[in-house]
Amino acid sequence: MVVTHGTAQPGRGPGAWTIGNFDGVHLGHQAMLSRVVTVARRKGIAAGVLSFEPLPREHFAALRGVDAPPRIARLREKLELFAAAGLDRAHVARFDARFASIPAAQFIDDMLCTRLQAAWLLVGRDFRFGAGRRGDFAMLEAAAVTRGFALEAMPEVTDKSGGRISSSRVREALERADLEGAARLLGRPYVVSGRVVHGAKLGRELGFPTANIVLPRRPPLGGIYVVEAQGADPASPARWLPGVASIGRRPTVNALPTPLLEVHLFEVTEALYGRHLRVRFLARLRDEKKYDDLAELRAAIARDVAQAKEHFVTTHG
Repeated sequence: MVVTHGTAQPGRGPGAWTIGNFDGVHLGHQAMLSRVVTVARRKGIAAGVLSFEPLPREHFAALRGVDAPPRIARLREKLELFAAAGLDRAHVARFDARFASIPAAQFIDDMLCTRLQAAWLLVGRDFRFGAGRRGDFAMLEAAAVTRGFALEAMPEVTDKSGGRISSSRVREALERADLEGAARLLGRPYVVSGRVVHGAKLGRELGFPTANIVLPRRPPLGGIYVVEAQGADPASPARWLPGVASIGRRPTVNALPTPLLEVHLFEVTEALYGRHLRVRFLARLRDEKKYDDLAELRAAIARDVAQAKEHFVTTHG
């Protein structure tokens, strides 16, 4: 998959495209991407997706001086999922004040027709675009006739209960630690990925060394979890290794200004600095807690490790 950013030219000939934030790339998004790939293969053109960085809601939240809703997935994770869906192109537009001010008609002319070279476009009927969100599906229908591209409306994708699958529902499930509910909407366990950085070495001092991943944005969940991590075994990078993880601000010692993911893997003893790990969350153990001293913290971690190991014995035999 070819990834382009910002002002780079994303179009290399006509393509079938869809547009959206695609935060989490849940089952509804996956159905959309599958439809784009199917049509592109039938027409013999490229399959592409236009997304944004930062997400529009993050841009507007910053202008208002408030926190945006937590992200479900980082940009790298989203791009990996796009590639796995079979897309040929992904263009990441920088959503800033300039982009937000583009009139809807100009967005159609400059982005859809000129830059993306869209021959076919898939969006939901509630899709809005352009300055002030003045562009809508009806406007795209009119442009499709005059500019010569095909337009299709994506129907809602629902779960077994009839509820619409959405990023908001995934986020709400994660915020209440409903990992099974989030996994049903995502079609896979929830994953956080990132590069391991140097930390304070406190885990090693306590007898439970951790791989530390800095989270640049507030995650939708926090606390202590049973996890598996991929990317820690150089001989078998795809292998998932069992462990326990803390996601939060480490309140007992040197509380952090930004969230940190700390992963202790049972079968790993060597340092993992610089490795890119994918960490999937399987079960929640408890809330993050501030302890009076390191001895209490060490005992709590030991209990977490024992419970996590019991989880793997129970679920995997």
